[in-house]
Amino acid sequence: MSSGPSRHDPAAFQPPGPEAKVFVISVAAELSGLHPQTLRTYDRLGLVAPGRTGGGGRRYSLRDIELLRTVARLTAEGLGLEGVKRVIELENQVLALQAKVAELQAELVKSHEVQNLPALIADSQVVIWRKMRR
Repeated sequence: MSSGPSRHDPAAFQPPGPEAKVFVISVAAELSGLHPQTLRTYDRLGLVAPGRTGGGGRRYSLRDIELLRTVARLTAEGLGLEGVKRVIELENQVLALQAKVAELQAELVKSHEVQNLPALIADSQVVIWRKMRR
């Protein structure tokens, strides 16, 4: 007899992560508050990129559904789909840059710890120092 959890053991269940493409279009439409045809249009325009099954059916993730809700909110506020696409691109760029800044700050802190130098980063503020001319 095995001591580990069985395949049918509820305690062994691991829910899919936010990136897992698990929702069919009808469920994604219901969760996002949009019509399935709207989801197809957003897919064609590149606003959302659902996964595909072997038969070509769309599968959406929780992250996709959050994105669909964002698109719905922005269009309800009067932004056109090209504007929405640009906003999403810029938000993704900001997130990537924030991650890069955090990575570089951690690298800088580590470098200063190795060299026994005082930390130069305080609350993510930039301080400009200029030598005064006499």
